[in-house]
Order: sequence, then C-alpha cells, then structure tokens
Amino acid sequence: MQFNNPTILYFLALLIIPIIVHLFQLQKFVKVPFTNVAFLQKLTQETRKSSRLKKWLILCTRMLLFSAILFAFSQPYFSDKNTTKKQHTFIYLDNSLSTSSKGKKGNLLQNSAKEIIENASQKDLYSLQTNSNFFKKISYTELKNELLKIKNTSKKIDLNSVLLKINSFEKNEIKTLTKNILISDYQNTYKNKFTNVTSSFSVIKLKNSKSDNISIDSVFISNTNTNNLTIHVVIRNQGEEKNNIPIAIFNADKLISKQSYSIKKDTKKTIPFTIQNQSKFLGKIETTFSDTYAFDNSFYFTLNSTKNVNVLSIGNDASFLSKIYTKDEFNFTETSLQNVNYNSIQKQQLIILNELEIIPENLSKSIFNFLNEGGNIVIIPNQKSKIDSYNSFLEKVANSKIKFKVTDTLKITNINYNHPLFKNVFSKKVSNFQYPTTQSYYPISSKNSSKIVSFENNQPFISQIKTSNSNIYWISSSINKNNSNFLNSPLIVPVFYNFGKLSFKHSKLYNYLDDENTIDIETQLGKDEILTISNATFSFIPTQQTFQNKVNITTKAQPTKEGFYNILRKKDTIQTIAFNTPKEESNLNFLDLNLLKETNKDINTSSTIKEVFNDLNEKNEVHWLWKWFLALAIVSLLLEIFILKFYKP
Repeated sequence: MQFNNPTILYFLALLIIPIIVHLFQLQKFVKVPFTNVAFLQKLTQETRKSSRLKKWLILCTRMLLFSAILFAFSQPYFSDKNTTKKQHTFIYLDNSLSTSSKGKKGNLLQNSAKEIIENASQKDLYSLQTNSNFFKKISYTELKNELLKIKNTSKKIDLNSVLLKINSFEKNEIKTLTKNILISDYQNTYKNKFTNVTSSFSVIKLKNSKSDNISIDSVFISNTNTNNLTIHVVIRNQGEEKNNIPIAIFNADKLISKQSYSIKKDTKKTIPFTIQNQSKFLGKIETTFSDTYAFDNSFYFTLNSTKNVNVLSIGNDASFLSKIYTKDEFNFTETSLQNVNYNSIQKQQLIILNELEIIPENLSKSIFNFLNEGGNIVIIPNQKSKIDSYNSFLEKVANSKIKFKVTDTLKITNINYNHPLFKNVFSKKVSNFQYPTTQSYYPISSKNSSKIVSFENNQPFISQIKTSNSNIYWISSSINKNNSNFLNSPLIVPVFYNFGKLSFKHSKLYNYLDDENTIDIETQLGKDEILTISNATFSFIPTQQTFQNKVNITTKAQPTKEGFYNILRKKDTIQTIAFNTPKEESNLNFLDLNLLKETNKDINTSSTIKEVFNDLNEKNEVHWLWKWFLALAIVSLLLEIFILKFYKP
C-alpha cells in the first residue's frame, strides 16, 4: 500500500491524547455516609465493571474513527505506479517507406497510428519520435493529432540516435517514470544497433502480408552514338520466379516503349531499351506487379545536354593530355607560360601546371582567385623546379610546403581504392600489375592532404589537398619520360580523366532522396540572385554557393518525394533533375526479434501495440482506498452512538 499524502500519517501520534485522558480520569468522587451498605456490595462491583467496559469500547471506536479519518486524508492506494512521479511514454514509430506496405489489418503505418490512439492513456505524457520529426512531452490530444497526420517519408534515422535520445531523456528527467516503445518493421538496416542498450524498452515488429518484391534497382546508359542510345534498367527480384511482368519507358507522360520480362528467384536482370538520341529526355520507368512495396515500381531519370569540362594546361608540351581530354567531353587548351591568356583562367574548371620551373607572381594571383571561385588545379613539378617559388605559391593557396628533391628510383605501388578518383575504375584490387617508377620526387608537407597513389616507401606520389572551395592535386614527381615511365602506366588515363570529370559535377542521371547530392550549374548569377528547385506542387531554395562561372547546389533534406524537379533562375528552367526513393527501403531482410531478446535482457518483445499499452495501463492503474477508510470512520461513529445510547451499565 502506498500513500499520496504520507505526511498526514504523522498526526497519528496525536492519538495518544485520548488514551492519556482515559487512563487518568479527572472525575472526583464524593463520599456519602450510609448506615449499612453490605447488601449493595455485589451490585456496586458489577456496575463498575460494566462502566469500565463501556469506556474502553468508546475509546476504541473514537481511536478507530480518528485513525480512519487520518488514513483517508493520506489517500492510500494500491498500484505499481508512484503517484508522486509522472508517467511518460517514449514512442518511436518508424514511418519509413517500407512501412507503407500492407499487413493483415491494412497499411502498416496507418494501422499502427490507429492502435496507439485507441490504447494510449489520456492521462499520461508522451514523446513521439518518427523518422522526420520529434515531439517532446506532449499530451494525449497532441499525440493523437500528430498521429492522424503522419505520413511515410524517405528520411532515415539511425536507431542508435533514438536509443541515445531515450537514455538522455531518462537521465535529465526527475520524478518521471518512462516507458519506451519502439515500433518498426526492423529492416536489415537495424542490424547490430542494440549492442549497447542501457534502457529497457518494448519492441513491436510490423509484419508484411506478402514476402515477394520486384524493384527497379538502377538505370545506366551505353552504346551512345549520334542517332540512338541504349538505356539499361536493372530489375531486382526478391522471392519466387516471376514471368511476363510488363515494363514501360516514358518521356515525361509520353509512352516510348513497352515490353515484358521474366526473372528468376532472388536475382537481378538488366532490361535494355533503345531510344532515339536527344538533348533532353525526362525518363520514367514503370513495371507493373502487385507486390510488397509499390513505391519502388517506378524510377525517374533525366538526360540533359551535357556541357564539356574546360581544361587548361600551362607549361611544357603535354601531348598525352590531348589524348585523354577528347573533344566529345572536354574543351582542352594548351599554352606555354609565356603565352597564358589570364582572362581565360576564370572560365576553366581544371588547370594543370605542367612542369613549370617557377610559378610567377601574376600566375600565382590568378590561380589563387581561380581556387577561391571553386576551380581545381593539378601541379606537376619540373626536375629543375625552384623550391622557393613553389613554396611561396603553395603556402598562399594551401598552407603547404615541398621539400628538396629526393633522387631515388622508386616504384609506384600503393593505390587508395576508396578515393573518389578511382570510383568504378577497378573491379577488384590489383596486386600484380607492372609498377611504374620514378627517379626523383619532391616530398610535400601539408595538414590537409590525403594520399591517392603512393611509392613503395609509403611517401605520396599523388596527393589531394583540400581547401575551403577547391581541390589541389599534387604529383610529387615530374612524369616526363626522362624521369618516369608513369605515362606508359594504365593508371595515367583514369587519373587525369577523373581529375577533369571531378572538377565539374554534372547532373547525374538520377539522385536519391535523403542523400547529399552535389550539382554544379554552369551559369552566372547577378547580385542577390539565387537558384530555386521546384516541380508542379512544391518549391524550395537549396543550399548553394555562387562562383564566377558556376553555382554549386547541394540537396539533402529536400525534396521529400520522388519525381522530376526543375532548377530555376527566376522563372527560367536551367536544368531538370530526377529524384528516386532510396533503394535500401526495398529490402525484405528483417531483424529476428527472438534472437534480439536472447542477447538483450532489457528488451521485451510484444506481438501487438494493444498488448503493450494494456500492460502499461494495467500497471499504472491506481486503486484508491480513501473511500474505504472514510466508510470505516462513519461506521466507527455509528458504533459509538449505538454504544452511548443503548449500552446501559
């Protein structure tokens, strides 16, 4: 038994007063002379005993009356909940795209929201965490309103972040009892997320009624020529073999081509579409199949007329560069140091300083401004480079220095396969190709550099120095044939090709929602001008950085729906880009909660939301006892009245 006002019980000590009064009766007896009282002796003794019993009975009823009143005011109750502490329920409701599927009772997300509303207590406080929002310490009414508005989102949330938020909340709250409930389908993205659990919570798994799914995994283009191009659509099947599934390709809303396909169990298949080559194509792929997820049966991509990357080489003759930077993808210009057109520098995306002996002050200033505007440079030293001239330039643009030339024949052996420069270049790590060599090199000292390719002594051969707006690629050795055979290496083409390609981020065929997507838009904005992104129903201003000849756009939080979006300068469309739902949401691999419970004692698994809330409400139910004590006080008072009225000693 617990008490809501336990301090009232201290007044029980005052019950000693009627006891003392009873034991020390202050009544005075008067003696009356009488001739003979022998015959009254027995009657007197019996009367005194009856009178004493009546007084004890009255004392007991009064003690019981006062005690019952005090207990009634202290508000006793039976419950697992302490009424001095508030009840708070933390609910994580997964509203990712995967919860848009159907279960036995309908849409998983909407049905979950409905069950929470029906079973949650209206007296408690709640915190609601979804993938897109967090509502802290809200009432039942506010909780109900938010659940009625909840929708699926492409946004992801790390489950570790949810668990940390739960732990932080419990540490900071005083006099609060918290019950934690996690409701999700627990896709395989939640693996190994419960290893450091410190708070106890209940988990409820949302289950799909189907176990098969067809999804459009990706799109790529090949066989491009002047007339036609081939669009390859990669289909992923999870589940049994499927036959005669229709698939179609649209240009905006216009049907271009349609076919059907069959796909084997748990495999991927590539389906080609040949279309007429055109400067702008708003592609939409649709496959028709009733499966677990509907959102991944459509896929959007765009083909925009791509502008060539401007590359300028300053210095010695570089015939190998003209073979790499071809006219179909690059605007390549080569000039000597004496004939540099300084007005053209700011129009470039990549500048290569090719084996200059010195870097003049005029060129240094122009390159410095070029880097501040977001351009990239590649520096190839000369065997006779002036150290002071190079260091003066490098300290200015990258807070870096080179050291004196080291003459030593070294092999170039180590490749950083994780660097973006080599993304999709190698199908596997190469360990036995013919290593190129150099006869001398210039070591570099920089705080912001990272190795791309290294010598056998682990010194960098090619390194990347990041500045606030640009990248500087340092090749530590002259690569002419007198000093190195690197020009004959298979590495030469992907290295310099990607130097150029990474210097200007063209819009990709498609982007994924909730990813950090970076796009360079070649345009010149006026003062206070900005670019916006919009479709027919939605518009937003993306994060952007304006340079002299381009605008760098970054998207992540917006947009939230798949489809086509126009990049606008005022009302003019500069470019159209496409967004698709994250393909991870299509997975049918889910966490086994039984295994989870075996390894985590603080986790309780429940089959339904109703079961969790019923258990919670039952534990929190308070059985008040003050009415019973008040009734006891009334009974005690009636007993005293009856004793006084009807009991005659």
